[in-house]
Amino acid sequence: MTALRPERESGATYGDAAEQGSSYGQQPYGDFGVWQGQEPGVQWQGAGEYGQQAPQQTYEPQQGYDATAVLPSYGEPRPAPAPAYDEPLPVDDETVALRATDIEEARRAANRAAEAAPAPGGRAARRKAARRHGRRGSGPQTPEKAVEAPAQAPRSRVEARRAARAQKPGAAVVASRVVGELFITTGVMMLLFVTYQLWWSNVRAHQEAGSAAQHLQQDWASGKREPGVFAPGQGFAILHIPKLDVVAPIAEGTSKTKVLDKGMVGHYGEGSLKTAMPSDKTGNFGLAGHRNTHGEPFRYINRLQPGDAIVVETQDEYYVYKMTSMLPVTSPANTSVLDPIPKGSGFTAPGRYITLTTCTPEFTSKYRLIVWGKMVEERPRSKGKPDALIS
Repeated sequence: MTALRPERESGATYGDAAEQGSSYGQQPYGDFGVWQGQEPGVQWQGAGEYGQQAPQQTYEPQQGYDATAVLPSYGEPRPAPAPAYDEPLPVDDETVALRATDIEEARRAANRAAEAAPAPGGRAARRKAARRHGRRGSGPQTPEKAVEAPAQAPRSRVEARRAARAQKPGAAVVASRVVGELFITTGVMMLLFVTYQLWWSNVRAHQEAGSAAQHLQQDWASGKREPGVFAPGQGFAILHIPKLDVVAPIAEGTSKTKVLDKGMVGHYGEGSLKTAMPSDKTGNFGLAGHRNTHGEPFRYINRLQPGDAIVVETQDEYYVYKMTSMLPVTSPANTSVLDPIPKGSGFTAPGRYITLTTCTPEFTSKYRLIVWGKMVEERPRSKGKPDALIS
């Protein structure tokens, strides 16, 4: 039941008519807290100055009213509480919570600013300030509320099996993985093969060719004699091409595994492709060598120009040739380039010639590149090296 409020009181009993010129709840006020039309000195409870409670006085009814009468159906008259203006206004819980949160946030921001600001007074003072503000775990810390994960209902066996099957990769995924692994493996194998062909094969061939040339020179220096006919794969001379910085041993035969792949130059000395030796008075001294990989001694013979020196060093002599002509491309079956008077060389009469053969284009064996030369000097080793090897 709502309490009575002063502004709704009148000078008449509840339910009776008010004095003439007034109505219920609309009595005009004079001085604050004094009813118009009342006897002087009579005040309603709760009236008075702001911040002060009026003295409680018994209501003195005017003539015609019973002082002991009670309000009908309301029991004893209830004094209305006076407004306490000196007390804080009531606030709801939500506003209080928001204000408390703002205060807490302001306090945290002040703490963070104090931690970030360098403490004056040197390193020791800064350490004390850090410990005072809770750094390194020594100060009061605001505990963070742990976020609890929502509890999940236990799965049934059927659901667990379905989830397990859903996690297993399908056939398409497995096939794509297998194909990807095969591609990766193939790529790695190709990379290793290319590395072997272009780099490691040259390293090994240079080592073997250098060792063979060193053994030849040691045998010649010790006076060890070799027969005029050499076994296949046996080294018997050293080829020098000064312009290309080529120094490679010459072995009998053109076997790929026994001669060419070891970085040596092979002499056409077998079967129908047998050619002359440098010591012969006439003939064509035919040589073959790799252009790429395995030492690649003939890689840059296409750079030779007419007049460039080609020297063959043997146990007793130096044979000096001068480059005369070149056939850039020809078929591998064109063996006429090794004839005593090679076709296409420009030679027309018998003489002492040299022929260098290799593959072309580079990194293929589709065609052959041919270089010819003519002997211009035969110099005994006892007279020292020829000018072509000194300059």
